[in-house]
Amino acid sequence: MNHVREYRNKQKLSQMLLAEKIGVARQTINLIENDKYNPSLDLCLKLAWALDTDLNTLFWRGKNEEKMETKVN
Repeated sequence: MNHVREYRNKQKLSQMLLAEKIGVARQTINLIENDKYNPSLDLCLKLAWALDTDLNTLFWRGKNEEKMETKVN
């Protein structure tokens, strides 16, 4: 799970505006938000920059939290 949709909404950007900002198709943003496409590192960096966050927060925050919860329980 990634947090692209969450951060896009915080920035009040539509999928189309975000796509235009980083130079991809709107459908690419939709696929990324729905975990149906794994973006390249270059695209991940562009997304993080456009959404004013970092890669860990945008793509791995939830996975790390899930792993920590599993270890505790």
